[in-house]
Amino acid sequence: MTRPIARVLSLLELLQSGGVRTVAELAQRLEVDERTVRRYVDHLLDLDVPVESVRGRYGGYRLAPGYRIPPLMLSDDEALAVLVGLTPMTGTASETAAAKIRRVLPARFARRLDALLGSLASTSPASTGVPDAAVLLALADAVTHHRPVSIRYASRERTVHPYGLVTHAGRWYVVGADPSIGEQRTFRLDRIASARTVPGTFEPPESFDPAEQLLTGLATAPYRHEVTVRIEGTVEQIRTRLPASVAVVEPLPKGWCRVELRAERLDWLPGVLASLDLPFAVERPDELRDLVAALADRLLRSARRH
Repeated sequence: MTRPIARVLSLLELLQSGGVRTVAELAQRLEVDERTVRRYVDHLLDLDVPVESVRGRYGGYRLAPGYRIPPLMLSDDEALAVLVGLTPMTGTASETAAAKIRRVLPARFARRLDALLGSLASTSPASTGVPDAAVLLALADAVTHHRPVSIRYASRERTVHPYGLVTHAGRWYVVGADPSIGEQRTFRLDRIASARTVPGTFEPPESFDPAEQLLTGLATAPYRHEVTVRIEGTVEQIRTRLPASVAVVEPLPKGWCRVELRAERLDWLPGVLASLDLPFAVERPDELRDLVAALADRLLRSARRH
């Protein structure tokens, strides 16, 4: 059976705070019975942690005098991965863990990490992997101080004005502007081979939302089919099946909305539109209208089948 490592480590932390801890106190703090506490102590002894048993009315357990657990040594990449992993979580445990790691970081790295956490947005609370630390920290510093950055992206060197970092669907993106073409651009960090700040400054647009810009960019990216559908319902109802990363929703008079999206395939759309259970009208393309009619015909045949 797998040992409850988290509680064993919690026991070690309690003992490291000093003094003698009674079995009853440890059981209460760890939310286990006294027999389990003794089993956890055996686990620590197996790991050569010198836990001493103190007999008597106020007896219990303590660590041997002078014993401290060795310091936790993390590289920059490891500390970055841990702290960014804790960022989307909530609760006292994750907050205190992040604070402890943050306190022991070198000042130079801590400032760069603060810049990263301050420039980061996310489209969802889901956790995600961490890209190359050097690229991520360089971009975060550029976002914080409004510095242009030179990146190598898809084997090509280009200069970018980074406005913000965003995590979405397990990937990292930097959203900003390409001054060479005067347009806003989005770049995936896993495709950036290197990044370095260059001389100069820039002013980001006022009230710019990097996460919203990313979702809009994904929804309006060029695909094989351009789709426009009018749906009788609220934006909130439509978003339950067509999120901002998929479609742009524009409210219309009389309780209708116009939905625009781009897709490589259309075969998934009739089922999504039907699942909304709202009146709709396909404006384009005609191929989608034919697919909706074909789905309706199949459903009708199934309903009549005994």
